[in-house]
Amino acid sequence: MVLMSTSLPDQTRPRPTPAQERRWRRYLADERAEGAVYRHLAARRSGEERDILLALADAEGRHEQHWRDLLGDHVGRVGKGALRTRLLGFLARAFGSVFVLALAQQAEQRSAYGADADATSAMAADERVHGEVVRALATRGRERMSGTFRAAVFGANDGLVSNLALVLGIGATGVSAGTVLFTGIAGLLSGALSMGAGEYVSVRSQRELLEASRPDPDAHVVIPDLDVDANELALVYRARGMEIGEARTHAADVITRVAAGHEMPARAVQEYEEIGNGWSAALSSFCFFASGALVPILPYLLGLSGLSAVILAAVLVGVALLGTGAIVGVISGAPPLRRALRQLGIGYGAAAVTYVLGLAVGSAGL
Repeated sequence: MVLMSTSLPDQTRPRPTPAQERRWRRYLADERAEGAVYRHLAARRSGEERDILLALADAEGRHEQHWRDLLGDHVGRVGKGALRTRLLGFLARAFGSVFVLALAQQAEQRSAYGADADATSAMAADERVHGEVVRALATRGRERMSGTFRAAVFGANDGLVSNLALVLGIGATGVSAGTVLFTGIAGLLSGALSMGAGEYVSVRSQRELLEASRPDPDAHVVIPDLDVDANELALVYRARGMEIGEARTHAADVITRVAAGHEMPARAVQEYEEIGNGWSAALSSFCFFASGALVPILPYLLGLSGLSAVILAAVLVGVALLGTGAIVGVISGAPPLRRALRQLGIGYGAAAVTYVLGLAVGSAGL
């Protein structure tokens, strides 16, 4: 898309107001910074994705030129762009990952051009479309993202919440710090073993289910002996979802080709997602859960007790929950801060409930 400048000739262009100059310079800086983000991301990719990112950078360059044209001789000193855009640039240079694309998608969706009379309608439309382009690229990245990485985030989060709740609940009853520590270690081991065993059973069961659903690889050898008129092969294709007419036509074509001595056509066998090995999945889940469950008992391992241990455990887990929540938000394409705060609220809510119950039990002398 070619963006036409709306600038007036120098001799007829009215001088922009100070407020306009500041706003236009801010837009100019942001466009320049966003273009740099896309170029940095493109440098880490190849093929079609690289071409798409470079095209986005070119579009940001056209928008940048629009503000330069409006400012004319009043461009002055251009800043470095918004802090979030500069942060994106740093992340793109350092990592170039799906996280940057997900954040860039949100930045494109926050464009103010739709409500700014100094921006063209084409620019506002461009920004809207850019958001969808980046969304599609980020979706590609999420699909390529390792399932192990997802398991790491969710497994660690489970360990954080469950063991914090356990440690605070037991600690609130008034037992010794040593008892809290050993309870936390027991919770870590039992939870990690349970997660590992559950993951192993889940993966093995899924593999067995998929194996049972996979078509017999040797069933095609009987095709030459089938009754052409009865055409039992059509039933196979109907069972796989074809309409009756399509199934009969396809089955007749297969039988004809095999009878004529042609090579058996490639079977339309469903491709199954690789779900991994049961033992590796179990070990990964064990380690991820244990890493999260270790955090709440760190203060007790360091020799703290009482309220100081509780406060430090809550702070450490809170920081970790904010991190895992933000990562989950980026993975799912949601605002990271909102997901981080939600994760923190859920974790602290569960811990608060068990802490209050522990206080009640302790005061009752049970």
